[in-house]
Amino acid sequence: MTDNKSLFNRFGEALNTRNFDAVRELLAPDFVRHCQATPDVAIENREQFIEYLKMDSATFPDSVQTAEIVVTEGDLVAFWLKYEGTQKGQMGPFPASNKRMQLDVAGVFRVRDGKFAELWITWDNLASLAQLGHFPPKNP
Repeated sequence: MTDNKSLFNRFGEALNTRNFDAVRELLAPDFVRHCQATPDVAIENREQFIEYLKMDSATFPDSVQTAEIVVTEGDLVAFWLKYEGTQKGQMGPFPASNKRMQLDVAGVFRVRDGKFAELWITWDNLASLAQLGHFPPKNP
């Protein structure tokens, strides 16, 4: 049986090093992501999630995620982490700002057969937009 905290730590290392092959190995093929912060982004399988992560890495090429709290219970892994990065690329309708942001991110993974099968994740979009200089909106 896989230790769920070790699984989470391996996932974080793979994200921070942009090792998407390692990320793929840690996710179930039918992986699903739920996120109120990105309601228009539907992620219903592992490949869609990896593409999302690649886009995030292109936008924030120096991003680092640092786990501050990790709690496991049964098949769940809850976490609180810091996400830091500089916006060097387009983010939705927002052009690169070349500004750095630091966000608190909270989430819960569900583990099935030693792989992550589901994720609930959220963060404060307004805080990120403000730090990047996109909020409040500029008047034309």
